[in-house]
Formats: sequence, C-alpha cells, structure tokens
Amino acid sequence: MPASFFGIVLGLAGLGGAWRVAARVWQLPGVIGEALMLIAGIVWALLLARYAAKWIYAREDALRELEHPIQCCFVGLIGVATMLMSIAVLPYSRPAAQIAFALGACFTIAFAVWRTGILWRGGRDPGTTTPVLYLPAVAGAFVTATAAAALGHRDWGQLAFGAGLFSWLAIESVLLHRLYTVTSLPAPLRPTLGIQLAPPAVGGVAYLSVTTGTPDMLAFAMLGYGLLQALLLLRLFPWIRQQPFAASYWALTFGATALAAVPLDMMERGATGAVASIAPYTFVAANLTVGLIALATLRLIFQHRLLPKAAT
Repeated sequence: MPASFFGIVLGLAGLGGAWRVAARVWQLPGVIGEALMLIAGIVWALLLARYAAKWIYAREDALRELEHPIQCCFVGLIGVATMLMSIAVLPYSRPAAQIAFALGACFTIAFAVWRTGILWRGGRDPGTTTPVLYLPAVAGAFVTATAAAALGHRDWGQLAFGAGLFSWLAIESVLLHRLYTVTSLPAPLRPTLGIQLAPPAVGGVAYLSVTTGTPDMLAFAMLGYGLLQALLLLRLFPWIRQQPFAASYWALTFGATALAAVPLDMMERGATGAVASIAPYTFVAANLTVGLIALATLRLIFQHRLLPKAAT
C-alpha cells in the first residue's frame, strides 16, 4: 500500500471540514459533514494499520518507498492526516483530539526536517521535482497551524503558519522553474499537479484559523491565487487525463476542498461581495471533485485494480 493513499483521508476530511462551515453559514445539514469526517476516520485507521503492516511484513518495500525521490514525500501525509483526525474528533473528545494532534504534529515536524535536510544536500535530478515537495513542510505546517488554532493554541499556530508560508514561496519558485524549463512531466506524475492548488487554499484556511476579525488583504490574496491555480488545472486537465484514472487523482481533492472552505470561513467572519458570490461555486466544485473521484476509486476497488502491482 503506497503512502500516497493517505491523500484519500485529506480529501474526505477536507470536504467534511467544508461542510461543517457550510452548515454554520448556510444552515445546511450538519450531519453530512460529520458523516464525511467519520468516513475519513475509518479510512485513516485502515490505511494506518496497512501501512504499519507494510513495515512489518514488507520492510524492504517500505524502505524503498522512503528512499524514493518522489514517493517518499507522501509519507509525510501520515502526520497531516492524523492532525486532520484531531480536528474531526475535537467536538466529541478534546483529550483524543489533543493526543492525535500531538502525535501528528511530532511526526510531521520530524519528517519535514529529515526530508528537507536531504534536499539541502543537493544532487537531485530536476526531473524528480514535482508538487509532492510541498507535502512535508508546507502542507504539514499549514495543517499544524489549523489544528493548533482549533485546540486553542493560536500563537503556536502562527509560528507554524510562518514556517509553511515561507517554505511554500521558496519551493514554488523551484517547482515553477522545473515546469518551465525541464522536460514535460510524464503522464503518471501529472495528477500530482493537483497538489499545486493546496498551498494557497490550505494556507488560506490556516491563515484564517490563526487570525481574528474581518478577513484582511492577505486572506483575499491567498484566495485569489488559489482560484488562479484552479483555473490553470482546469486548462491542463485534458493533458493530465492522459494518465488513466488511479488513486493518484486524490491529489486534486485536498486543495479543492480547502478552496471551498476559504470563502465560507471568510463569510463567517463577515466578508461579503465577491467572496459570497464565489463560495457556492467552489463548494459545488469541491463536492463534485471528491464525489467523482470517490466513485471512480470504488470502481477500481470492485475491479481489484486499486493497489499497484509493482512500485514504479
């Protein structure tokens, strides 16, 4: 089982979070958001058990994945998914949420420092530079900020947001240089471009979590950049679709669901005008994205084609 499968948890929990805010802003049924969080929790538990079994019964495969220049970054999603579970369970058990957050944050920080330290040594093939580089430090820091603020530690969340923000800006410059100047991404890697939507959207959720009052210019700017990334992905989707559907398409979901949550969070904080006009469209788009990918994934499961036959 590839560690990238934890991206499924991110998409489901992200949509559940968007529904929670929509229930408060638009008075939609709250049970939908809670059901999505429950499904995300079940998937997280199953994947965590399978990943642990991988280290016990297929240790060489796990080590190869950890040393792979692309696949290794997905291992960082274990901590991110665990912190999202802390947000999911918070309304029901604060102690459980605190434990999940502590475990997820510690894993995320340790893995991000370890992996980034390897990158700083250099010697990397530019062809292996893909948006997965955002996962350890950027996604990890932004979700840490959001979860910390949810638990009442807004000052710690602000520190995490700073770590994620400046890591995002630095990595994005490297990634865009690769996309502009190096050989085109091979088809199997193209769905990872969906991660490109995550930094401004997930970062926007984090920023709103660690601040108070009416949303300021930075919140609007991050939403605007997220919308631009979404339009670029729509423009490139026929090119991305040259890769037949696989679980890698879940890379599109975390950014899409966060992009739906940002305008809703801003509306809850008093924003009107353009944000209120955009919110219904991004919310519907996120539901369609996750719904269609989930249905396609279930089809692969029933056809016994979800798990890859061999690492590539």
